[in-house]
Amino acid sequence: MKLDRSNRFEDFFADDAYVVLKNFLYNYLLRKRAVKKCMQRQEKGLILEVGSGLSPMVTDSDGVVYSELSFTALKSLQKIQARGFFVAADAAHLPFKTGSFTQVVCSEVLEHLPEDRPALREMAEVLKKGGSMILTFPHRQDYFACDDRFVGHFRRYELREMEERLKEVELNLAEIRKVLGPLEKLTMVFVVSAVSFLQRLRGGKSDSREKAATWRIIAPLFKWCNHLYGVPVWLDARLFPRSLAAVLLIRAVKL
Repeated sequence: MKLDRSNRFEDFFADDAYVVLKNFLYNYLLRKRAVKKCMQRQEKGLILEVGSGLSPMVTDSDGVVYSELSFTALKSLQKIQARGFFVAADAAHLPFKTGSFTQVVCSEVLEHLPEDRPALREMAEVLKKGGSMILTFPHRQDYFACDDRFVGHFRRYELREMEERLKEVELNLAEIRKVLGPLEKLTMVFVVSAVSFLQRLRGGKSDSREKAATWRIIAPLFKWCNHLYGVPVWLDARLFPRSLAAVLLIRAVKL
């Protein structure tokens, strides 16, 4: 099947309904919690979050720089995230000095890049020696399916593959955490299949203002359902072995 490489996210960033709902999603909340827990024991200092979009992982620090290719996303993020600094930049061409940051956070970004190595080199370059890079990424190549194609993933990663990429830029793997398990994968395949089916029924036509108003009305229920569903998804990730995880978090230290 041919992959759609168009930038769906520019449409999402300008969609009021997407802005209203994105930060309620159970998988975002679980990723954010895992990243926060991983960062707690690390040295304090200036933080760079690469590819923050509308849903950054770091939201409780004044010393964070949000870097995002989409200027539309950054403008929207500034409205909802009062703290920090905002820089429009390509992950493969970061406009920062060598060794500027104590921590670099990059969550669910590398799989969207046609070439991920330049971005990893840039992030390692701006990280100071002894600093930590925290990544989350979709795990297991065998899991690549319609949900990956829908959001424009170029790949999923095996753990050994990611470890090799980090060694190439002189980063040592220090910590591995399971974030989401196989239940997450099944859920997203079902959701994307259902959404695609409904879009075909409607012929792809919808009134964005009407849709945003509708979603705002049901947002409290949507939020509650996601918090509730997050419990079995969290348990699923804890119970299944790491080899079956759908999303992994790793922390790597610069030599």
